[in-house]
Amino acid sequence: MFNQNQFFDIYLITMDQQDQHWYKINQGAQNMADMLGVNYFWLAPVVKDTQRQIEILNQVVGQGAEAVMIAANDPVLLSGAIEDAKAQGVKIVYVDSPAYEEAVITLSTDNYHAGEAAGRQMLVLLTEMGINEGIIGIIGVNEVTDSTMRREAGFRNVIQEDGRFHVLNTIYANGNPLASEEAAISMYEYSTDLVGMFATNEGSTEGLGKAIMKEEMKVIGIGFDQSPAILELIRNGYLQATIVQNPFTMGYLGMAQAVAALRGYETGPEHIDTGVVIFVKRS
Repeated sequence: MFNQNQFFDIYLITMDQQDQHWYKINQGAQNMADMLGVNYFWLAPVVKDTQRQIEILNQVVGQGAEAVMIAANDPVLLSGAIEDAKAQGVKIVYVDSPAYEEAVITLSTDNYHAGEAAGRQMLVLLTEMGINEGIIGIIGVNEVTDSTMRREAGFRNVIQEDGRFHVLNTIYANGNPLASEEAAISMYEYSTDLVGMFATNEGSTEGLGKAIMKEEMKVIGIGFDQSPAILELIRNGYLQATIVQNPFTMGYLGMAQAVAALRGYETGPEHIDTGVVIFVKRS
């Protein structure tokens, strides 16, 4: 029987330390950890780096981690290290983006449906402007991260099923704002028929908005996630909408589920959709 007052050591490992998204997950996890009286630590690569993420996971397991909440940058490459951690008795909870190895629970956005929502919003905005043909581009993160690839797939399928617009091949910029800005400018210069662009995470959204601002692009820009920079770009009209997740909830409930698993309690379904809302610029 578990001691209800036991001070468990629980770690959060995110993809990087750049995006506000991860800070909000950390805040939620910290708040729940404070209430439950467990030892909590947040570690992550400075920038997206799968090998460094694996090293951090191995490190905390070696230090005696009893549970790890993790957002997998590469679900294939992380799965082996996660399997090894589980073999040593570590409870795994996925937040934001899972690997392929089974875990206690995954708390994340339904990213495919969120991408579909972005696609439908793009079509609404284009139709409102009387635009019924042209080219749409996507600024992605990479070709392995489960969450952002699902967003891209959902968005692309909605646009293609509508049939009025052609979607370019995605340009991947690793979620780096400057690289995403350069990718958006390159895409704009490549096609004079570009009417819209979608960015699949926080960094790529900031980069897209800044590209539209600097180049005075006449395109509809829709992003994913929120930060002060993204909200400012929307207020100033450089982006028209962003899909907003609930990262605080991922961290808050993720910590609760980790502690429940350690105490031998029922943890419920394998996946909890933490939901999204669409933030749209209003005139």
